[in-house]
Amino acid sequence: MAVSTTFSAPKFDSLFLNSSSRPSPPSTHSHFSLLTKSRTFFIQKGIFRCDAQNSLQNNGSSSSLSPLELLKTSSADRYTKERSSIVVIGLSVHTAPVEMREKLAIPEAEWPRAIAELCSLNHIEEAAVLSTCNRMEIYVVALSQHRGVKEVMEWMSKTSSVPVSELCDHRFLLYNKDATQHIFQVSAGLESLVLGEGQILAQVKQVVKVGQGVNGFGRNISGLFKHAITVGKRVRAETNISAGAVSVSSAAVELAYMKLPGASHDNARMLVIGAGKMGKLVIKHLASKGCARVVVVNRTEERVAAIREDLKDIEIIYKPLSEMLSCAGEADVVFTSTASETPLFLKDDVKDLPQTSQNVGGHRLFIDISVPRNVGSCVSEIESVRLYNVDDLKEVVAANKEDRLRKAMEAQVIINEELNQFEAWRDSLETVPTIKKLRAYAERIRVAELEKCLGKMGDDISKKTRKAVDDLSRGIVNRMLHGPMQHLRCDGSDDRTLSETLENMHALNRMFSLETEISVLEQKVRAKVEQNQK
Repeated sequence: MAVSTTFSAPKFDSLFLNSSSRPSPPSTHSHFSLLTKSRTFFIQKGIFRCDAQNSLQNNGSSSSLSPLELLKTSSADRYTKERSSIVVIGLSVHTAPVEMREKLAIPEAEWPRAIAELCSLNHIEEAAVLSTCNRMEIYVVALSQHRGVKEVMEWMSKTSSVPVSELCDHRFLLYNKDATQHIFQVSAGLESLVLGEGQILAQVKQVVKVGQGVNGFGRNISGLFKHAITVGKRVRAETNISAGAVSVSSAAVELAYMKLPGASHDNARMLVIGAGKMGKLVIKHLASKGCARVVVVNRTEERVAAIREDLKDIEIIYKPLSEMLSCAGEADVVFTSTASETPLFLKDDVKDLPQTSQNVGGHRLFIDISVPRNVGSCVSEIESVRLYNVDDLKEVVAANKEDRLRKAMEAQVIINEELNQFEAWRDSLETVPTIKKLRAYAERIRVAELEKCLGKMGDDISKKTRKAVDDLSRGIVNRMLHGPMQHLRCDGSDDRTLSETLENMHALNRMFSLETEISVLEQKVRAKVEQNQK
């Protein structure tokens, strides 16, 4: 994990932010997952790059500026030319306990609202939310790295009621290429608690599905997640990373059988609360373990009936939510996997439940794979209960670690190839501001010269003649711009073409003094601040 924290002096703080405070450097929490050995960790702190010499050559004003003024000018100029950054700020099973993650979890139905709120921040242009039982990650395109991170952290703190300082203790923070590599690894299943599990790819697809048509799920973020889906599919197709891989649900079943006495495996009474995707997978893996009967509690019977149709090898008995407590009292193992934002079981609900038999060890197992949790931590205080959550599944997935690391290295080769392609595509977008500025520059000249021409022709010229002159001027400009525009466009698939395109862009910037135009980022920041002040 590489984290860049290069600082640039704020040129527009006094104009837009009305604040003299300077954001502190973003802290990071280095998390060690299965790829610890294959990833490079470094932190670049507080580096100021001063391009004073180039500024002097361009401006020819070395004698009139002091060294301090040169530093300020260079830093501010760098801010105006700063390229927007892809940033991910998140917490995962590798960096934060479930008690923290559940406070930040955002239900899928709330993702569009979260995107809208994030994009209303002054320095955030695009956004996406990936919230699962193992992670809560915010992806943004920031007009300024440090201001954008500060604004997102404050938003996360406000929505979760968790202080920023506490979030910083558990977050991870990645920029640009490292952020791209991270979502590619997530989609490939390399960052999952269970390496290669397939459910995360479906969750990444859901981000794109929910984001379609949402203002703020823009070209960069949409392109990032769509490419991540391609990576996830390719890794699973070209490697055996998913061969024998387990999901969170199957790991939960494995954990239950690890904790139950061997003699009770065939007759332990199983209860599953929730008939969603996770609940269905729990039932499926119980059946694969030889479980012959399971009770399923759900709000409606339709989903349970659909599961019963798909899984013929296990007896599935439906019970309504109103009978949840009585069903728990008759079960030896209770799996919970619902989207409830409040606990279904608290200490007072469980303490008076009937005791389990000694055949199953005398303890009732609660295995909660929901985030937010369905079972309050206070339940663990009851002597006759053993409570486990998603973080406890690490005990199951610790097996065969070397084999999983080998598979991860194979997948990383593919990820690196796709990473280069995506970065080339992003680089190709860098010419877009130059294209816009060159067209605007040419249009200003065309309009000015057209007005001069029409003024000389007098007021009595016909509309037809006026239109003909206007069309002539547009045609000349378009023909003149055709060549330069062609040399500024590329799809990023050819490194040589991309390099030449960027060289052409810099040449045009110099020839037409386009770098003196107001920067695209400045325009965007100005527009957002003005909009928020209305």
